[in-house]
Amino acid sequence: MHRRSFLMSVAALALASPLRAETFEVTLTEAEWRAKLTDMQYRVLRQAETERAGTSPLNDEHRKGTFFCAGCDLPLFSSGTKFDSGTGWPSFFEPLPNATGTKADPGVFGDRTEVHCRRCGGHLGHVFSDGPQPTGLRYCMNGAALKFRAT
Repeated sequence: MHRRSFLMSVAALALASPLRAETFEVTLTEAEWRAKLTDMQYRVLRQAETERAGTSPLNDEHRKGTFFCAGCDLPLFSSGTKFDSGTGWPSFFEPLPNATGTKADPGVFGDRTEVHCRRCGGHLGHVFSDGPQPTGLRYCMNGAALKFRAT
């Protein structure tokens, strides 16, 4: 492609109407998010990074309770839906009602489905179709994106 054609293509893309971004109830500036979250929480929730497998203390959390979004404190998962997937990340077979949203996440690892907090948009992890019954789903979540409270 000639340089002029390339530049015209880039200009056309820049002038095209942007995709409508999803809006969330809880919105903070990047500076506010950085002040509120630890470095790891910020990198996971706001930049969609993944913590290293096996590093979350929530992998060993087996008490009865609820897992909340570390960004906005929305209840996300009941401990009754948590299971050991053997992956090194906290895994659940079902979120609480009206807790999460999803979107396509194409990438080098193939097409995946990203899971995010429906209230603040924080990246939580991904959902896969290799989980246990009754749903057959595995919500593979970053522990840094979650907080746990025992009941």
